[in-house]
Amino acid sequence: MQNIELVRVKKEDREILANLLEKHLYEFSQWDLKEVNPLGLYGYQYLDYYFTEENRWAYFIMVEGNLAGFVMVITLPEVHDRETDFQMAEFFVLHKYRRKGIGYEAFRRAADMHRGKWQLKLHPGNIPSVHFWEKSISRLTEGDYELVKAYPGTDYEDGTPGDVYFFES
Repeated sequence: MQNIELVRVKKEDREILANLLEKHLYEFSQWDLKEVNPLGLYGYQYLDYYFTEENRWAYFIMVEGNLAGFVMVITLPEVHDRETDFQMAEFFVLHKYRRKGIGYEAFRRAADMHRGKWQLKLHPGNIPSVHFWEKSISRLTEGDYELVKAYPGTDYEDGTPGDVYFFES
């Protein structure tokens, strides 16, 4: 296994995270159909909160010292009728590093760093993500999780309701 680390994103590395978020949002736009802004960017409206609020954590996924993606965790619930400690706000692994166990290892480490009740929403049309999270959450929890498909009030920009996982780490 390669050397994989989660490294907390510092304020001075904001632009690097913003650049990676653009790649993530571009890829995700094939499912949520989000439009770019007049500058040709998707933008991430919550980015600055990761450097000013205590209930948000952003980590770079590093593989052998190289940027491989990011993990963004928050304490705000995706759905408000379920108790939660953490939510996976964003998760992205660059194509070069996919299907090598790196994503799972980054997820496992994030879950170990943030122990408690989790919520994780995904777009059901993003089939690679559906398979990744099903396998990863099942492995992490040894099958002890709940998946609610088309959870009310979790619609993406394209109108598709999100599927939401509930699990503990």
